[in-house]
Amino acid sequence: MKVEWLPGAIADLQRLRDFLVPHSNEAATRAVTVIKGAINLLMHHPYIGKPVETMPKYRDLVIPFGTSGYVLRYRIETERILVVALKHGKEAGFAGQ
Repeated sequence: MKVEWLPGAIADLQRLRDFLVPHSNEAATRAVTVIKGAINLLMHHPYIGKPVETMPKYRDLVIPFGTSGYVLRYRIETERILVVALKHGKEAGFAGQ
């Protein structure tokens, strides 16, 4: 399946990367690599993420990284997977949702 990112999800990825860069450029690069690997897995196994209880059309994929990780929120459509948001596992919730 094809994966498409909404603009807000792209902004989330950039924000998370920008947070890591001042601490460690290497860690930022590794985080992006891990997220890309999760996207590749998602392309082949779209139902791998856990369904969101309050939003039945959405799923959350936990992406381990370091002592926490990231959560990728997405929706499966007929011909594509739509990434709607990305957050660090320690963030409270998804903005606007």
